[in-house]
Amino acid sequence: MITRRLVLVAAAGAVGAGWAWRPRGARAAEAFSVSHSDAEWRKLLTPEQYAVLRESATERPFTSPLDKEKRRGTFTCAGCDQELFSSATKFESGTGWPSFWAPIADAAVGTERDTTLGMVRTAVHCSRCGGHLGHLFDDGPRPTGLRYCMNGIAMRFKPLAA
Repeated sequence: MITRRLVLVAAAGAVGAGWAWRPRGARAAEAFSVSHSDAEWRKLLTPEQYAVLRESATERPFTSPLDKEKRRGTFTCAGCDQELFSSATKFESGTGWPSFWAPIADAAVGTERDTTLGMVRTAVHCSRCGGHLGHLFDDGPRPTGLRYCMNGIAMRFKPLAA
């Protein structure tokens, strides 16, 4: 049976070297409280983080250690360290990317329409630095029914202090 998840996983896996490139959209004109020049972002981020956060690439599925992260804690933006998601809202989606049913606060993330790969989707970005995080789908668990499907490389994990 072909599902939307299967199509997304197959599309992500079929991008050759593992990165799906797309140009930055409307976010390029927005002002964010954390901003850097292109050269500064390249110094602050690894090449893979830069590709995802600044150029809206997608990491290959099942490659992020954060997909398997089970400890209690907080997932933050790898670009600006803003808190994005709590481990309490993380769930196993089977897609190969860390998934959450809600952000830590509505204001932590922003969204925009994404029509790449011949699909209409909702892209998710960090509201502080504008870094691309992943996509939002309406096939998640209760209580929201949402699935924030995030690139693990776009985030860091801060475990809850013991």
